[in-house]
Amino acid sequence: MIWLDRFDQVEVIRNLTRATVFMGVPTFYGRLMADADFDAAACARIRLFVSGSAPLLAETHRAFEARTGHVILERYGMTETGMNSSNPLAGERRAGTVGFPLPGTEIRITGEDGRVLPTGEIGLVEVQGDNVFAGYWRLPDKTAEEFDGPWFKTGDLGHFDADGYLHLVGRSKDLIISGGFNVYPKEIEGVIDGLAGVAESAVIGVAHPDFGEGVVAVVVREAGSDAPDEAAVIAAAKAELANFKLPKRVFFRDALPRNTMGKVQKNRLREEHVDAFRG
Repeated sequence: MIWLDRFDQVEVIRNLTRATVFMGVPTFYGRLMADADFDAAACARIRLFVSGSAPLLAETHRAFEARTGHVILERYGMTETGMNSSNPLAGERRAGTVGFPLPGTEIRITGEDGRVLPTGEIGLVEVQGDNVFAGYWRLPDKTAEEFDGPWFKTGDLGHFDADGYLHLVGRSKDLIISGGFNVYPKEIEGVIDGLAGVAESAVIGVAHPDFGEGVVAVVVREAGSDAPDEAAVIAAAKAELANFKLPKRVFFRDALPRNTMGKVQKNRLREEHVDAFRG
């Protein structure tokens, strides 16, 4: 094991020549890709790159493979369950997915009424298996709320595709309901992240006087870029998305707030932009 006090891509790249496996959150991969010294030669000894803790952009997944020849293995887990699913070690590691349920683990997608949804429909991800914890310490009410029999309600939204790969589209608490329509932030983020000059984005819902919630995009531009602007982001989204999904406001910042696990703190973004549609 090679331990570093913090993530520094220069030190990481130097130590990759001593390692065979690298595990990191998506932020680490983005920073490696931003370093000109990171290439196929730098990771020649690595046999496996693994990503977890937060969704990995499909664009990063594909760009990483193009530069290094390595296909990142993305998987899905949480504190309450350990690991739930994984792209295969030997087999297609599909960008934008977290693979298949692991042996001994069952995953289902349910609607608001608790009904199990068919392939392709988005709903709540529920898990059961020996990997699932028994309950929250000394919180029987919370435990009862988060379980449906043996099934643990993860709080994540997702769907299975026709080939059985699990796609995560966001957290249920991050779901935006605008004008009575469900809006899934990840779909909009995928469009914005694909724009030239955009490093990453986060989409949130903010109280709106007419629609209940209005879609707001927070965008981080690539270093040295001053494009796109708000109008360009909205125009690009309009070319690919239904009107009810379009960002009504776009804000720019140098970096997205993250917790120690590398997950974007959308609650902080909602607090910062709570007045976006007021006055």
